[in-house]
Amino acid sequence: MTIFTSPGPLVWGKLDVPMLGLERDWQGMAVRPPAAYSLAMDARRLWFIAHHRRSARLHPLARPGRFQADLWLHDVAELFIADPVSGRYFEFNLAPNGAWWSCEFTAARIREEAADIVMPEVATFADIAADGAWLAAMAIPLDLLRARLDFGPRSRVNVALILESPVQRFVSAADLGGGAPDFHQPQRFSELVFSPLAKTLHSSRLGPADIPC
Repeated sequence: MTIFTSPGPLVWGKLDVPMLGLERDWQGMAVRPPAAYSLAMDARRLWFIAHHRRSARLHPLARPGRFQADLWLHDVAELFIADPVSGRYFEFNLAPNGAWWSCEFTAARIREEAADIVMPEVATFADIAADGAWLAAMAIPLDLLRARLDFGPRSRVNVALILESPVQRFVSAADLGGGAPDFHQPQRFSELVFSPLAKTLHSSRLGPADIPC
């Protein structure tokens, strides 16, 4: 899985990053229109960006920029980052309106802490168009990822989405095998490839209507 690296700071509203399409759900059925995501990194933060041209059903308590558990019961984008040595991993949930949640696991579905703990300095952003198309982003401090997961070239990552709630469709960038949908398979997450961005800043705001799928 590719993380695009920027020599300068990345800024919401001036992002110019490639978006990677996700065209099949867990069952192999076409996602129309496709969903899309990107992972990008500057000197301070890892950016997780997700997009879909269809309107989303949000958790009823989801508020922009606010920490909220159980976002996965409705439409959401998810980022998983694992340390293959320790087996620990983080799950980050990003709602289409910028609500978010995170949790640290010591092994598959085994939480580090029973209570939710807000990861400090995480920032989220979102645009929702009049037709419901949405673009959301989460910026995660790299120093915390490095301290907790030894984040770096050996890390393994996956991006997943839950769409079209309440009849949910599950989408995964990594091949997690068959059976019932289960995103918590850190042993099957993708290896990282770091790719420099040829151009990191754009003169105008990137919104849902600007992204090709």
